[in-house]
Amino acid sequence: MTELLDAAVLALRVAVVGTLVEALRQRNASAAVNALFVLVVAFLPPIAALASGGAVDVDPVVALWLAAAGFLHSLGMLGLYERDTTWWWDHLTHTVSAALFAALLYAGLLVGVAGAPEVALSTEAVAGLTILFTLAMGVFWELVELVAREVGERFDVEPVLVHYGRRDTALDLLFDVVGAVLVVGLDLRLFVPLVEQFPDVTRLLVLWGGGIVVVGSVLMALGVGLGGKA
Repeated sequence: MTELLDAAVLALRVAVVGTLVEALRQRNASAAVNALFVLVVAFLPPIAALASGGAVDVDPVVALWLAAAGFLHSLGMLGLYERDTTWWWDHLTHTVSAALFAALLYAGLLVGVAGAPEVALSTEAVAGLTILFTLAMGVFWELVELVAREVGERFDVEPVLVHYGRRDTALDLLFDVVGAVLVVGLDLRLFVPLVEQFPDVTRLLVLWGGGIVVVGSVLMALGVGLGGKA
């Protein structure tokens, strides 16, 4: 089974490289930048294992999920997000990516926050926080897309991320929540063994990450609002 998972992960990584090559062939700067970022994310498990001297052990299923979510996004950047015949692609990508984020957050909250002696959080509270914060992260991402559009228009360059309008934003957030609900509904604890290796670091990442998302969202919303008025 492990060999099959490893083969699937390798195939997806090669596929991401293919999207990068195709983006470069098309001279599609935004798709190329996204594919390059996805490639780094897809190789995070072996990078982490190498950097830690083997101390960090990442489940092969996690590596597969990272590579699959990244491949869906990088392929979407080549045009599938915009095609009427593949209207569901964006929904699928957001569900898979949000579920990946929610699974990591769920594990982080269970181990790094709820597992702390000074904090008393029930499993239900952790589930609620996971869904809420996944939604907040979705809002943060949509604002990043808006900022990218504003920057692109101001400097007359192709934005790295593309914003498709309010209806698309609402649907993106809906499927972000769907991904999070699937994770907590199935009580998916795939990332728990990973974060258990670093409970204190996990706690700091969850707390600081939450603060960055909230403050960053407020600042970007103000920036986009002021830019629109100008």
